[in-house]
Amino acid sequence: MTITRRAALGAALAAPALLPGLARAQGWSPSRPIRIVVGFPPAGTTDIAARLLAEPLGRRLGTQVVVENRPGAGGNIGNDVVAKSEPDGHTLLMQTISGGAINYALYGARMPVKPEDLAAVGLMLRVPNAIFVNPQVPARTLAELVALAKARPGTLNHGSSGAGTSLHMTGELLKLEAGIDMTHVPFRGAGPMMQEIIAGRVEVGVDNLPSVIGHLRDGRLRPLAVTTKERTPAMPEVPTTAEAGFPGVEATAWFGVQAPARTPAPIIRRISDELNALIREPEMQRRLADLGGMPPNLTPDGGTSPESFDAFVKAEITKWAEVVQRSGARVE
Repeated sequence: MTITRRAALGAALAAPALLPGLARAQGWSPSRPIRIVVGFPPAGTTDIAARLLAEPLGRRLGTQVVVENRPGAGGNIGNDVVAKSEPDGHTLLMQTISGGAINYALYGARMPVKPEDLAAVGLMLRVPNAIFVNPQVPARTLAELVALAKARPGTLNHGSSGAGTSLHMTGELLKLEAGIDMTHVPFRGAGPMMQEIIAGRVEVGVDNLPSVIGHLRDGRLRPLAVTTKERTPAMPEVPTTAEAGFPGVEATAWFGVQAPARTPAPIIRRISDELNALIREPEMQRRLADLGGMPPNLTPDGGTSPESFDAFVKAEITKWAEVVQRSGARVE
């Protein structure tokens, strides 16, 4: 990463050493190890984010923080585990755009939790989604992929790490925007999906940039576009979907921390303030930027808070309900 990129990310997260509210929240301390529940298998971006957070958060809170993978149903199993846990600060959820927003519309009455069953702690980072293909696919641009799909309707498969994820919905948006027919193949996580695309058994993939960036950089997969408004400094040569001619295919994945509802406010505030301080540390900024991560930018100083994250999640639920309705996406 260049010095300019580091400086830009650092400026976005610059803040005084003592964050607002930290002093009044310091009265609570954990009495045993904390677990961060991840609703997806290891190796995906949700797991990567949780493991980046665990050790330094534990250091700041004075206890061990462990990651527990509880995959299934697009993150819903993890949601349910945390919603039913004791609201005492010792169980947290690494929440995603899928489990925290998209699934409420996609699963409807089958959704095991309601938004009010989980309490906002803070947003950790936002990342682009990447659209990519196996290098044997004769498409070097997104426009060429669309042309190929139109020439071979219904024969191309597009993989995602699960139904209801932003990756699934990005594929649906592309089909809607481009007027093409591809078959969605959901996997139980990014790792299994990547194996099938690299092997050539699935032609097209959509994934959060952090979990696929290594494969894109070493040529095992070919990037066609990223789904954010601006190009990512992590792979500046890859165009955006808007630049490729499909401005309606826009999706920024996000990863944040939630806790069981009824967790006392001082506990929420303490964990949120430590998270907010942690994402401002230069080493964490460097690691997130190298993965294509962007800062929360929910508060005026570029950070996060329980209140701002709560408002953000509510807006995302509304936004993605409209997308689900437009696309006609469903889960079996």
